[in-house]
Amino acid sequence: MSTTTTLLATVPAARRSAAPRTALAATAEPAWVRRTLIGLALAFLAFFLFVPLAAVFFEAFKKGWGVYLAAITEPDAVSAIWLTLIAAAISVPLNLVFGVAAAWCIAKFDFRGKNVLLTLIDLPFSVSPVIAGLIYVLIFGLQGWFGASLRDHDLKVIFAVPGIVLATIFVTFPFIARELIPLMQAQGQEQEEAARVLGASGWQMFWRVTLPNVKWALLYGVILCNARAMGEFGAVSVVSGHIRGQTNTMPLHIEILYNEYQFAAAFAVASLLALLALVTLVLKYSVEQRVKKQKRSASDRNE
Repeated sequence: MSTTTTLLATVPAARRSAAPRTALAATAEPAWVRRTLIGLALAFLAFFLFVPLAAVFFEAFKKGWGVYLAAITEPDAVSAIWLTLIAAAISVPLNLVFGVAAAWCIAKFDFRGKNVLLTLIDLPFSVSPVIAGLIYVLIFGLQGWFGASLRDHDLKVIFAVPGIVLATIFVTFPFIARELIPLMQAQGQEQEEAARVLGASGWQMFWRVTLPNVKWALLYGVILCNARAMGEFGAVSVVSGHIRGQTNTMPLHIEILYNEYQFAAAFAVASLLALLALVTLVLKYSVEQRVKKQKRSASDRNE
């Protein structure tokens, strides 16, 4: 008989049954403390999240459905919406490829410069988006490093769509990689090594082993990346030039309308951007619930 079993046998049954309740009572907070903390958290969410969100939709529809439709179907607004979607449609797939490749290299292989690569991935989190936009201006602007060459070949990067796409890619590329790296590191290399022993090629190992194990984290990262791409303001503001109908994304168009005291139109476009954010939030929640459900199913099978 083990030492733990011997010690438990010497403790009276009443005392053993009372021990868990005593431990629970010692760590549980009073009911009024729990209710107060929950109330403060709900009040904070209401004041800083729900009330502003409700105010955006209220102001957007305050002057009627006709004014709302006119605001979001106006040519400059349509151009801003399309440019926002184009920037997200280009930057998210490119970040998807980069994020998967970087996460796979970092999590599955050891090589020189691994820590440098991790630092570069985190760079957009530490650099202000405005500074990032300014760097692109210094590189691709008329007075920048490649400005003269671009001008000679009649190519425009700054104050054009390519600059907006580059700025969006820069501020969003950590999201997918940072979702995948911890998961791939936790999973280890055993399954890939087993697939390699069984004769799988590199692509077969990736498509049939690695990718199925990280698909939900990958989707989660894509959702976050897309949300940031559509809502980016600082870096895009620097490289866009604020040309109405050409280089204004939705956040920039909202700022211009608000500064011109076109409040109804500004809130109408803002409500559309908020609606896209809410759709992203619903997708994020659905992915989280799907992951939790799969984890519960896996734990039930193991038991």
